Amino acid sequence: MTTSTRGSSSQRNRALPAVLVLEDGRTFRGRAYGAVGDTFGEAVFSTGMTGYQETLTDPSYDRQIVVATAPQIGNTGWNDEDDESGRIWVSGYVVRDPARVPSNWRAKRSLDDELARQDVVGISGIDTRALTRHLRERGSMRAGIFSGDTLAPEPELLERVQAQPHMKGASLYEEVATKEAYVVPAIGEKRFTVAAIDLGIKGMTPHRMAERGIEVHVLPATATADEVYAVGPDGVFFSNGPGDPATADGPVALMRAVLERRTPLFGICFGNQILGRALGFGTYKLKYGHRGINQPVQDRTTGKVEVTAHNHGFAVDAPLDRVSETKFGRAEVSHVCLNDDVVEGLQLLDQPAFSVQYHPEAAAGPHDAAYLFDRFVSLMEGQRA
Repeated sequence: MTTSTRGSSSQRNRALPAVLVLEDGRTFRGRAYGAVGDTFGEAVFSTGMTGYQETLTDPSYDRQIVVATAPQIGNTGWNDEDDESGRIWVSGYVVRDPARVPSNWRAKRSLDDELARQDVVGISGIDTRALTRHLRERGSMRAGIFSGDTLAPEPELLERVQAQPHMKGASLYEEVATKEAYVVPAIGEKRFTVAAIDLGIKGMTPHRMAERGIEVHVLPATATADEVYAVGPDGVFFSNGPGDPATADGPVALMRAVLERRTPLFGICFGNQILGRALGFGTYKLKYGHRGINQPVQDRTTGKVEVTAHNHGFAVDAPLDRVSETKFGRAEVSHVCLNDDVVEGLQLLDQPAFSVQYHPEAAAGPHDAAYLFDRFVSLMEGQRA
């Protein structure tokens, strides 16, 4: 487990020195941003120019130090409407040029005030372009941010960073998932009931289903098949989440139980990786992953290209050039990333199940992939008919 001995600070003090230390020894010096102290995690970069509040509160970013590639961050401040969960999940935040004053009619406070309030250590004033290029060339890696009393000679800080666990092999989904089941009611007339397995779900996801007349029962990551079917689901959904999918044996077993019953199934992100494992495919860690809201994906079933929101450091190892035979029938890769040919979606051809490796709920955008919720509805309509 990644450890942190953060020191909270309710006062902004961007004059304090801070340093980001990567596990390969490279360092970036800047100023404290948010809370003052130290924190550890996997350094990754996100290419989104907007939507930092949704990024920071996405449970899939658990134990990660997120580098914003957009040069200026914080312009829209922090509001009370756009959180994707009940807290900030990132381990740390790295920005180049923090906005001095937020300017948005919904803003209630500044970004750095909220980071400090939630005890999230950050750093500003560094060359995030150079850092992003470094992570692209060397790969995502362990890192630490240090400020205030936690500053020490660099060899000592590097030793602390190198003592942290790797993301590969990390089992994190149970840390971020709900411990108690809850219901998101349908908006308007109720048409369907869906059991959603929370592996790190974003709040907008059940909302998008509720907009389509779905009553969503959000269940803990440890839910059993009996608990899933106790809600009388028309469909089962597996959410996004953090960590290495190779550790998720429980969700894989549950998904196989759902597939055996031929219940309509939809998975996103971590849920896509779980479907891959359930079908017998492997998973692997990407060099630096896909994170941001501007990733091009092709839906191979239609040929359409979508601009999509991503947050994943692992991917499914499935063949792109052929249909695969699995225990649950024929399966094929339905979506592919146009940047690097990474598998971005799977579908079964002989029963109602599919998944994608990105975020169709797309808060804070784009909305090209919203049709996937309608595709899920169509599967449930077909099964009911």
